Amino acid sequence: MFPGDASVLIVGAGPVGMVLALELARLRVPALLVDAEAATRAYPKGNTHNARTMEHYRRLGLAGRVRAVGLPADHPTDVAYFTRLSGHELARLPMPSTAGKLAAVREADDFAQVIEPIHRANQMYVEKVLADACERSPLISVCRGWRAEEFTQHEGGVNLTVRPDGGGRWEEDAGGTDPATGTGGRPVTVRGAFLVGCDGGSSRIRKQLGIRYAGEGPLGTSLFGGPMVSAHLRIPGLRAHLAGREFWQGWSVNRDVVTDLITLDGRDEYMTHSALGSNTDSAQLAAVVARALACDVDVEVLTMAPWTAGRALVADKFASGRVFLCGDSVHLFTPTGGLGMNTGVDDAANLAWKLAAVLQGWGGPGLLASYEAERHPVAVRNTTAARALARSVQSVQVGANIEEPGPAGDAERRRVGALLSQMGEEFASVGIQLGARYDGSPVVLGDGTQAPPDRPDVYEPSATPGGRLPHLRLPDGSSVFDRLGHGFTLLRTGKPGRVDADIEALRRQASATGVPLRVVSVGHDDAAGFYGAPLLLVRPDQHVAWRGARVDDPARILATVTGNAGESPGLTLQSAG
Repeated sequence: MFPGDASVLIVGAGPVGMVLALELARLRVPALLVDAEAATRAYPKGNTHNARTMEHYRRLGLAGRVRAVGLPADHPTDVAYFTRLSGHELARLPMPSTAGKLAAVREADDFAQVIEPIHRANQMYVEKVLADACERSPLISVCRGWRAEEFTQHEGGVNLTVRPDGGGRWEEDAGGTDPATGTGGRPVTVRGAFLVGCDGGSSRIRKQLGIRYAGEGPLGTSLFGGPMVSAHLRIPGLRAHLAGREFWQGWSVNRDVVTDLITLDGRDEYMTHSALGSNTDSAQLAAVVARALACDVDVEVLTMAPWTAGRALVADKFASGRVFLCGDSVHLFTPTGGLGMNTGVDDAANLAWKLAAVLQGWGGPGLLASYEAERHPVAVRNTTAARALARSVQSVQVGANIEEPGPAGDAERRRVGALLSQMGEEFASVGIQLGARYDGSPVVLGDGTQAPPDRPDVYEPSATPGGRLPHLRLPDGSSVFDRLGHGFTLLRTGKPGRVDADIEALRRQASATGVPLRVVSVGHDDAAGFYGAPLLLVRPDQHVAWRGARVDDPARILATVTGNAGESPGLTLQSAG
């Protein structure tokens, strides 16, 4: 049965749309998810859930379930380069298994910043985890097999037209009519206060708004620089040939074929990327993979799909009126560095609490406008970084004798291996993962201090307002992140008594204006020095909104961080369609 209206209508039930719905549900906001696909995807896409995304999953109570899918906990996550996967190993970038990474977290000191290490699990596996969580939530209605069509905006909200699109429940009736709705395949209009397009690079929502991408197109290189084909493979006999040389991503590098193979489940499922073009059939692709393997195994192509790599595109606007855009609908990446889906999840975390605040009456007219102000610079930063990292393995010149036995072949393999060993920069991106900042945001109160330099490979923790709250392990062994409230959290880093009157003043102001506020005493001897102030105000998305020694003007502080201060464009309501 089609469930009808909701506070927030979300088009696109991929990982970004589902995380947005789950974040809204956590904040007690009903959401309707609409997706033309009848089920979660059955073909592989992104394979990386970075440290920041895993923190978002942790906040939703899903980090453990996500880690239970994808690579087994003890499987190596190395990137390895071979002449062919059964041939000479040229170079290896060693990386710890999930079990090793989690052990390092347990053994780290109180100030360690990576508390939810990066996890290698294909998007198609994780989507099932997210879909199950959405289905279980009483505040989320999931409508798969329904295509979003036109929408209109008005002062009170958004009307969205949806139509069954193959696989929808209306088709299950022999007469072509859903007995619960009686739609018979006809369109249905649903209503919400807001609409969010999470519907990918060809977003229908973005196109109806007339919003365009800007940036740089494909790189023009033969691999990860233009038209590509991704394929889901089953290779049952490969593990025996890889004994002692297992990897997460393995490359075949020779004069005949350069391609990758990504381990999906640690057993017999793999993913590969090919630059053969969109007209490639499964037999051609299987033959290429077989040449890259050069061993006696059967290669079964389960699914394959075309796409374009090497882009760094960001939409010129992230919203219009009551309609917002998240994920690929506002930014398109080259896959290098695994930043695309992760940037979209961070979009969702930023937008969800702002929608909830406005719907619940404590968010002001400037709050929703801050979504674009904060996320557009991050999208430019991340797409640019991914493109800079896109140094294709094909840029390494390979000699004709790389596969030959003897001294000349050995020398060529050493030369190429030395070059490939330098490609670890792609995987050293903790600064990109944890270092996104909202400096200059209209809903962040700066304190005059300078944040550390933005470096892709280094994250230097800083509580300067605008950035992610630096992590701190508390004396009882818990994470400060797990103590944060669903709304704003005021952290007291010093001893009780010194700022109690200020805390009480802010608490009274929050109560009077309906702003949800939790006060948390950190209770760590070094917290005040680490955070740089006795008081920090943390947003629902874990970014620092304000810090200081005194709450001199609680009304001004809360008005600013909730979008209720000064002149603001607010919602520019308009008709679309």
